[in-house]
Amino acid sequence: MRKFLLVLVAVFPLSLMAQRWHITGFGGISNYQGDMQEKRITTNQAHGAFGLGAQYDLSGHVSVKGGLMYGTISGDDKFNKQEDLRKRNLNFTSRLLEGNLMAEFRLFDLDEKRLTPYVFAGIAVFGYDPYTYDTLGNKHYLQPYGTEGQGLSTYPDRKPYNRVQVALPFGGGIKFRLNDQVTLGYEIGLRKTFTDYLDDLSKSYVDYNTLLAEKGPVAVELAYRGDELKDGNPLYPADGTTRGGEKVKDWYYFQGITIGYRLFGGRNEFRGGAKGSGRQLDCPRNIF
Repeated sequence: MRKFLLVLVAVFPLSLMAQRWHITGFGGISNYQGDMQEKRITTNQAHGAFGLGAQYDLSGHVSVKGGLMYGTISGDDKFNKQEDLRKRNLNFTSRLLEGNLMAEFRLFDLDEKRLTPYVFAGIAVFGYDPYTYDTLGNKHYLQPYGTEGQGLSTYPDRKPYNRVQVALPFGGGIKFRLNDQVTLGYEIGLRKTFTDYLDDLSKSYVDYNTLLAEKGPVAVELAYRGDELKDGNPLYPADGTTRGGEKVKDWYYFQGITIGYRLFGGRNEFRGGAKGSGRQLDCPRNIF
């Protein structure tokens, strides 16, 4: 009997800690803001996205959470309002895979209230790889072509951009408790990046002959595509002509529905059982 009570005392705190863990899911859309998408938040050119993660409650108001997010971003000059940018005729698509670690703050404790707004922030690492299709429908990943002179000896200050980057995620939303185990929510999460090349577009055009000699005709074709338009300019822009806006870095974001499932059932121990499922969670007294 004494051994049983010792095991009970050891396991009891672990069961309480287990109630703090949640499995989380996300389903919604992903999009980006950059040289081919001027609006910060829009559903125009958005794509489906999903995520999976875990959350640990430090208290009734604060949690730490981490997970993986997968989505797609794209941009196309044909949707641009500015005529000169439409005539540039560039486009891209990229898959995104993100791993993140964040802190979440809820205004209300969901063990006391059924609804609460919340905010979150943290750090993330993501991978991307922009690509496009030529006039024959062939798919080309853009980074190796150095469309703005990246990696060319003539432009030593332009290095190939890394396709794995760090981002700062932050955002907010609202959560609704369906029962003691399940919550539903809606959130918007922005990602501040430190690159201007999510869309393979940032600075200026480089010399036609230099790009042709070092990277080949496909690189030239994908660097400027105005000649593909019926009324487009067939002449490749002069070296140094503005191609993108390098002063502002690119962003990407997710928005959609979240779901959380508390492991091992019941409300957690922060309420001490007073407003939980009705079961008293006080430790047994005088067991020895």
